[in-house]
Amino acid sequence: MNEQTGDEYRLPSEAEWEYAARANTNAESNTQYSWGDEIGTNNANCYGCGSAWDASQTAPIGSFQANAFGLYDMHGNVWEWMQDCFMDNYQDAPQNGSAYEDDKCEFQVLRGGSWGEFPQFLRSASRFRLTPVVRYFYLGFRLAQDL
Repeated sequence: MNEQTGDEYRLPSEAEWEYAARANTNAESNTQYSWGDEIGTNNANCYGCGSAWDASQTAPIGSFQANAFGLYDMHGNVWEWMQDCFMDNYQDAPQNGSAYEDDKCEFQVLRGGSWGEFPQFLRSASRFRLTPVVRYFYLGFRLAQDL
């Protein structure tokens, strides 16, 4: 895509993704999802989210209301690959929002949850790890662009 468009696209960092998923919620409100603390009905695609696609398949993009930043499907549908190498805590994480990278990275971070997961895995703070060679129908990606 970078070659075709001449623009620079990349996987988002964990910090960028969480900021985008929370969409103007802050540490004081610290809600589980961009719309509040309860999964509700038909806000996302997961096992028990109350959508037409729950636990059966991905939903078409834009099937649910966008968050306050105008972003769709930040919670559920597919786990999204992050640029970051997985670490157990954020002690050595970059303070500027960039990705934590390591030449000996075994696992990459995934965020967002998927259509086959329970609602608690869709929380803004939830994270998962896999080796980057794994391919599975619960996995996808979102691209970021520096402007």
